[in-house]
Amino acid sequence: MSGLQVVAHAPGPAWQPGVDFREQPGVGDHLATMKQWLADGHLVLGGPFLDEAGGGMAIVRFEDVSTADAAAQADPAVQAGLLIATTRPWLAGLSAVDLG
Repeated sequence: MSGLQVVAHAPGPAWQPGVDFREQPGVGDHLATMKQWLADGHLVLGGPFLDEAGGGMAIVRFEDVSTADAAAQADPAVQAGLLIATTRPWLAGLSAVDLG
């Protein structure tokens, strides 16, 4: 079992309805943040939801939920209002993959 955090992303006030998530202004900044988390060993996995509701989620490993939330709120896409980030602690009690 491994203690992790989940960052759920929902469309924010700057999200443009009807525009593909890959074309949303500022999504490149969000992707850069996710790639940095991956390089730093914080991102376990993440990606967008593929339905019309938009948003996505990331399973991350930070020191604690407050550190994870601070990182999520520092994402330029969150600061710009493209996304709203909600961070929660999560316990991966069962897994078919090694979460280290």
